[in-house]
Amino acid sequence: GVKESHQTTIFRIIAAILHLGNLEIQAERDGDSCSVPSEDEHLNNFCGLLGLEHGQMQHWLCHRK
Repeated sequence: GVKESHQTTIFRIIAAILHLGNLEIQAERDGDSCSVPSEDEHLNNFCGLLGLEHGQMQHWLCHRK
């Protein structure tokens, strides 16, 4: 009973969440900061599915505000 366009959107969001769960966030040496490799395929897929800017997402996953 769900329209095909809504199904596509739902599948896109679910796929993005699953990719975000596979993202490897690496702790820095001081333990208080972290980084995400820019070549991480899961981050690329996550941003592509949701139409987000890669650099901004990489930054805000590692900085609290």
